[in-house]
Amino acid sequence: MKKREIGNSGIYVSELGLGCMSFPDDLEEVKSIVDMAIHAGINFFDTADLYAAGKNESLLGEALKGRRDDIILATKVGNRMIPGEEGWRWDASKAYIMEEVKDSLRRLGTDYIDLYQLHGGTMEDDATETIEAFEALKKEGVIRQYGISSIRPNVIERFLTNSSAVSVMMQYSLLDRRPEEWFPMIREAGASVITRGTLAKGLLTDEAPSRVSKMDGFVAYDAEDLKRTVGELHETANDLHALALAFNLKENVVASALIGASSKDQLLDSILAYEKKAEQSEIASIAQLTEVHQYEQHRL
Repeated sequence: MKKREIGNSGIYVSELGLGCMSFPDDLEEVKSIVDMAIHAGINFFDTADLYAAGKNESLLGEALKGRRDDIILATKVGNRMIPGEEGWRWDASKAYIMEEVKDSLRRLGTDYIDLYQLHGGTMEDDATETIEAFEALKKEGVIRQYGISSIRPNVIERFLTNSSAVSVMMQYSLLDRRPEEWFPMIREAGASVITRGTLAKGLLTDEAPSRVSKMDGFVAYDAEDLKRTVGELHETANDLHALALAFNLKENVVASALIGASSKDQLLDSILAYEKKAEQSEIASIAQLTEVHQYEQHRL
């Protein structure tokens, strides 16, 4: 599997990364998924302290034992869970980040994180304090690089302008092309995009007919437009799954396209789709069937 550099970080990740949020709650199953990913050449694994209240990090850490030097490990911080309370609170303070990273390291079973990401962000945050935390952790060697996971252009722009962040994680796919407007800004900052939602909740796979029938809409598509668009995509594409991955990876600002997998079968489907080479003409044709929407809020 080909690799790309995240920004100018010196960190090279596989073009497909494994988003771990949808892991099953069973260590042996997780190990089998991770084993298959590594065997296929995937070296980039992304989780977050929020997923399953930390258990996702623990499962991933166990599955990666003995192979830490062979992989690139990413996690996130900012959503603070309070014991005895439901849900979580947003906390981008330096004190919280400096403390929470210790728990992530413990759960992951490692002494460093390759890519530590702010899991959100608002314009009300003290961005200077947040960036100070990441820079301090980088100086200490606790993290190698840092980035942000956000779909708010104003938050992203401020974070990139005032820091040495190397990545922006954004929901991006054939059915959610809102980030395209901001790719030049991210590229100019010397950072890369990591895409999540690459397969649009399964709408860009063979499961689309059953999934789209249960959805009231997606991003800026209403239910009717979504069904029509998804139908046209499936009628036109020889292998929509393969084209969906190729569509994201045609952008040189994209370092890795994350795929989720709750089973080995799901992961295998994406690996096989990635290995099918799509022609640029096919990608261009399929892209003409979808709308290029824009973010309505949090604009610069």
